[in-house]
Amino acid sequence: MAVRWYLRFALSYRDVEELLAERGLEVDHVTIYRWAQRFTPLLAEAARPCRRRPGDRWFVDKTYVKVAGRRAYLYRAVDQHGQVIDVFASTRRDQGITRRFFTQALSHGHRPVEVTTDKAPVCPRLLDELLPEACHVDAAQENNRIETDHGRLKARLRPMRGLQRLRSVQTVSAGHALVQNIRRGHDKCAVDTHPQLRLAAAFTELAHAV
Repeated sequence: MAVRWYLRFALSYRDVEELLAERGLEVDHVTIYRWAQRFTPLLAEAARPCRRRPGDRWFVDKTYVKVAGRRAYLYRAVDQHGQVIDVFASTRRDQGITRRFFTQALSHGHRPVEVTTDKAPVCPRLLDELLPEACHVDAAQENNRIETDHGRLKARLRPMRGLQRLRSVQTVSAGHALVQNIRRGHDKCAVDTHPQLRLAAAFTELAHAV
Protein backbone atom coordinates (compact mmCIF):
# COMPACT_ATOMS: atom_id res chain seq x y z
CA MET A 1 0.00 0.00 0.00
CA ALA A 2 2.79 2.42 0.89
CA VAL A 3 4.60 1.81 -2.39
CA ARG A 4 1.36 2.12 -4.36
CA TRP A 5 0.51 5.43 -2.71
CA TYR A 6 3.99 6.75 -3.35
CA LEU A 7 3.95 5.82 -7.03
CA ARG A 8 0.36 6.91 -7.68
CA PHE A 9 0.16 10.26 -5.93
CA ALA A 10 2.42 13.32 -5.80
CA LEU A 11 3.66 12.43 -2.31
CA SER A 12 7.03 12.55 -0.63
CA TYR A 13 8.26 9.69 1.55
CA ARG A 14 7.43 11.80 4.60
CA ASP A 15 3.90 12.32 3.29
CA VAL A 16 3.42 8.55 3.08
CA GLU A 17 4.92 8.19 6.55
CA GLU A 18 2.28 10.59 7.90
CA LEU A 19 -0.59 8.84 6.11
CA LEU A 20 0.49 5.49 7.53
CA ALA A 21 0.77 7.00 11.01
CA GLU A 22 -2.86 8.17 10.76
CA ARG A 23 -3.75 4.52 10.22
CA GLY A 24 -1.80 3.37 13.27
CA LEU A 25 1.26 2.18 11.32
CA GLU A 26 4.58 3.63 12.46
CA VAL A 27 7.00 3.38 9.55
CA ASP A 28 10.01 5.66 9.08
CA HIS A 29 10.23 7.50 5.76
CA VAL A 30 13.65 5.92 5.13
CA THR A 31 12.02 2.49 5.31
CA ILE A 32 9.39 3.60 2.80
CA TYR A 33 12.21 4.76 0.50
CA ARG A 34 13.84 1.34 0.79
CA TRP A 35 10.52 -0.40 0.08
CA ALA A 36 10.00 1.70 -3.04
CA GLN A 37 13.52 1.02 -4.31
CA ARG A 38 13.28 -2.72 -3.64
CA PHE A 39 9.73 -3.56 -4.65
CA THR A 40 9.00 -1.21 -7.57
CA PRO A 41 11.29 -3.06 -10.03
CA LEU A 42 9.86 -6.39 -8.85
CA LEU A 43 6.29 -5.22 -9.34
CA ALA A 44 7.10 -3.84 -12.80
CA GLU A 45 8.73 -7.12 -13.80
CA ALA A 46 5.78 -9.14 -12.46
CA ALA A 47 3.43 -6.97 -14.54
CA ARG A 48 5.38 -7.41 -17.76
CA PRO A 49 3.58 -10.63 -18.89
CA CYS A 50 0.24 -8.89 -18.22
CA ARG A 51 0.90 -5.93 -20.48
CA ARG A 52 -1.14 -5.57 -23.63
CA ARG A 53 0.60 -5.47 -26.98
CA PRO A 54 1.89 -1.95 -27.66
CA GLY A 55 0.57 0.01 -30.61
CA ASP A 56 2.46 0.23 -33.89
CA ARG A 57 3.20 3.97 -33.68
CA TRP A 58 5.82 5.00 -31.13
CA PHE A 59 6.73 8.44 -29.85
CA VAL A 60 10.25 8.61 -28.42
CA ASP A 61 11.89 11.51 -26.64
CA LYS A 62 14.15 12.38 -23.74
CA THR A 63 13.49 14.85 -20.97
CA TYR A 64 15.72 16.44 -18.38
CA VAL A 65 15.81 15.92 -14.62
CA LYS A 66 18.12 17.18 -11.89
CA VAL A 67 20.04 14.55 -9.93
CA ALA A 68 22.19 15.81 -7.04
CA GLY A 69 22.12 19.24 -8.68
CA ARG A 70 23.31 18.00 -12.06
CA ARG A 71 21.40 17.44 -15.29
CA ALA A 72 20.45 13.87 -16.18
CA TYR A 73 18.38 12.49 -19.02
CA LEU A 74 15.32 10.30 -19.05
CA TYR A 75 14.53 8.49 -22.30
CA ARG A 76 10.88 7.49 -22.71
CA ALA A 77 8.71 5.86 -25.37
CA VAL A 78 4.90 5.79 -25.54
CA ASP A 79 2.57 4.45 -28.22
CA GLN A 80 -0.39 6.16 -29.89
CA HIS A 81 -2.73 4.84 -27.20
CA GLY A 82 -0.70 6.32 -24.33
CA GLN A 83 0.92 3.09 -23.17
CA VAL A 84 4.40 3.71 -21.77
CA ILE A 85 6.64 1.22 -23.53
CA ASP A 86 9.88 1.85 -21.66
CA VAL A 87 11.92 4.35 -19.64
CA PHE A 88 15.68 4.67 -19.22
CA ALA A 89 17.62 7.12 -17.04
CA SER A 90 21.17 8.15 -17.86
CA THR A 91 23.73 10.82 -17.04
CA ARG A 92 24.69 10.96 -20.72
CA ARG A 93 22.94 11.48 -24.04
CA ASP A 94 25.02 9.94 -26.81
CA GLN A 95 24.74 7.29 -29.48
CA GLY A 96 25.58 4.45 -27.10
CA ILE A 97 22.89 5.40 -24.61
CA THR A 98 20.32 5.99 -27.36
CA ARG A 99 21.11 2.60 -28.85
CA ARG A 100 20.79 0.95 -25.45
CA PHE A 101 17.38 2.53 -24.91
CA PHE A 102 16.01 1.50 -28.32
CA THR A 103 17.39 -2.04 -27.90
CA GLN A 104 15.75 -2.30 -24.48
CA ALA A 105 12.41 -0.99 -25.76
CA LEU A 106 12.44 -3.37 -28.73
CA SER A 107 13.23 -6.33 -26.47
CA HIS A 108 9.59 -6.36 -25.34
CA GLY A 109 8.76 -8.19 -28.56
CA HIS A 110 6.85 -5.73 -30.74
CA ARG A 111 8.32 -3.69 -33.57
CA PRO A 112 6.54 -0.48 -34.56
CA VAL A 113 5.81 0.58 -38.13
CA GLU A 114 6.36 4.27 -37.34
CA VAL A 115 8.61 6.04 -34.83
CA THR A 116 8.42 9.76 -34.10
CA THR A 117 11.47 11.34 -32.45
CA ASP A 118 12.88 14.80 -31.88
CA LYS A 119 15.55 16.33 -34.10
CA ALA A 120 18.42 14.42 -32.46
CA PRO A 121 20.82 13.59 -35.33
CA VAL A 122 21.67 10.18 -33.88
CA CYS A 123 18.11 8.84 -34.20
CA PRO A 124 17.85 8.45 -38.00
CA ARG A 125 21.04 6.39 -38.18
CA LEU A 126 20.03 4.12 -35.32
CA LEU A 127 16.50 3.62 -36.62
CA ASP A 128 17.82 2.77 -40.09
CA GLU A 129 19.95 0.11 -38.41
CA LEU A 130 17.55 -1.26 -35.79
CA LEU A 131 14.20 -0.66 -37.54
CA PRO A 132 14.87 -0.39 -41.27
CA GLU A 133 11.27 -1.32 -42.09
CA ALA A 134 9.76 1.47 -39.95
CA CYS A 135 8.87 4.99 -41.06
CA HIS A 136 10.83 7.61 -39.13
CA VAL A 137 9.22 10.98 -38.38
CA ASP A 138 11.68 13.46 -36.90
CA ALA A 139 9.51 16.57 -36.69
CA ALA A 140 9.59 17.99 -33.18
CA GLN A 141 6.07 19.43 -33.45
CA GLU A 142 4.76 15.93 -34.10
CA ASN A 143 5.94 14.76 -30.68
CA ASN A 144 3.38 16.67 -28.61
CA ARG A 145 1.92 13.38 -27.33
CA ILE A 146 5.04 12.38 -25.43
CA GLU A 147 5.82 15.96 -24.39
CA THR A 148 2.45 16.03 -22.62
CA ASP A 149 3.26 12.68 -21.04
CA HIS A 150 6.59 14.04 -19.79
CA GLY A 151 4.62 16.71 -17.95
CA ARG A 152 2.67 14.11 -15.97
CA LEU A 153 5.90 12.45 -14.87
CA LYS A 154 7.50 15.78 -13.96
CA ALA A 155 4.48 16.56 -11.78
CA ARG A 156 5.12 13.30 -9.94
CA LEU A 157 8.83 14.01 -9.47
CA ARG A 158 8.33 17.57 -8.23
CA PRO A 159 7.40 16.77 -4.57
CA MET A 160 10.47 14.58 -4.06
CA ARG A 161 12.54 17.50 -2.71
CA GLY A 162 15.56 16.79 -4.83
CA LEU A 163 16.68 13.58 -6.47
CA GLN A 164 20.05 12.43 -5.22
CA ARG A 165 20.57 9.21 -7.18
CA LEU A 166 20.03 8.20 -10.78
CA ARG A 167 18.65 4.91 -9.49
CA SER A 168 15.79 6.82 -7.83
CA VAL A 169 14.91 8.49 -11.14
CA GLN A 170 14.82 5.12 -12.90
CA THR A 171 12.78 3.47 -10.14
CA VAL A 172 10.16 6.20 -9.78
CA SER A 173 9.85 6.67 -13.55
CA ALA A 174 9.35 2.94 -14.09
CA GLY A 175 6.85 2.85 -11.22
CA HIS A 176 4.99 5.83 -12.62
CA ALA A 177 4.81 4.05 -16.00
CA LEU A 178 3.47 0.91 -14.31
CA VAL A 179 0.75 2.86 -12.50
CA GLN A 180 -0.15 4.85 -15.60
CA ASN A 181 -0.46 1.73 -17.77
CA ILE A 182 -2.66 -0.03 -15.23
CA ARG A 183 -4.94 2.97 -14.78
CA ARG A 184 -5.30 3.42 -18.53
CA GLY A 185 -6.21 -0.22 -19.10
CA HIS A 186 -2.99 -1.20 -20.87
CA ASP A 187 -2.47 -4.00 -18.37
CA LYS A 188 -4.58 -7.13 -18.01
CA CYS A 189 -4.43 -7.10 -14.20
CA ALA A 190 -7.76 -6.49 -12.44
CA VAL A 191 -9.53 -5.72 -15.71
CA ASP A 192 -12.94 -6.64 -14.26
CA THR A 193 -12.53 -4.24 -11.34
CA HIS A 194 -14.11 -0.80 -11.10
CA PRO A 195 -11.67 1.73 -12.62
CA GLN A 196 -11.22 3.58 -9.33
CA LEU A 197 -10.28 0.33 -7.57
CA ARG A 198 -8.28 -1.21 -10.42
CA LEU A 199 -4.87 -0.01 -9.25
CA ALA A 200 -5.28 -1.33 -5.72
CA ALA A 201 -6.56 -4.68 -7.00
CA ALA A 202 -3.76 -4.92 -9.56
CA PHE A 203 -1.08 -4.24 -6.95
CA THR A 204 -2.60 -6.95 -4.75
CA GLU A 205 -2.37 -9.41 -7.65
CA LEU A 206 1.19 -8.39 -8.46
CA ALA A 207 2.27 -8.62 -4.82
CA HIS A 208 1.35 -12.30 -4.84
CA ALA A 209 3.54 -12.79 -7.91
CA VAL A 210 6.59 -11.06 -6.42
